[in-house]
Amino acid sequence: MINRFNNAYAFLSNFYHCRIEYDGAVFPTVENAFQAAKYVENNKPAVYQEFASITPGEAKRRGRKLPLRRNWDNIRLSIMEELLRNKFADAVLKQRLLATGNHELVEGNHWHDNFWGSCTCDRCRNKGQNQLGKLLMKLRSEYRNENNES
Repeated sequence: MINRFNNAYAFLSNFYHCRIEYDGAVFPTVENAFQAAKYVENNKPAVYQEFASITPGEAKRRGRKLPLRRNWDNIRLSIMEELLRNKFADAVLKQRLLATGNHELVEGNHWHDNFWGSCTCDRCRNKGQNQLGKLLMKLRSEYRNENNES
């Protein structure tokens, strides 16, 4: 099991720096693009420009303050998958993802994120949904199947 997206596995993190194109804009990380995608339609270009120029940590904090799209809960998984597909279109990153083999990928954390990851604190006890890990494993499986077919 890979249960932390740091050190050798930092590339699995949404904070990992790589070029992400989304909705006509370019972002430095999946996190930046994802947080910008939460925003309602008003003044989108300016919001995208702001999110493209800040750190992923700042983007995460800023994203908590945005007025959410009304359908956000229904589309956030598909947006994350789209962003991850964009990220792993990079051949080097795709190979690194494939190199994780059959390991379970768990976005372990201590900040109580039990939707995208699984918090390891005594209160949460690693019972998160791990949606990010599941999406990464889904893509890895698809890429593996593509390689086997060719």
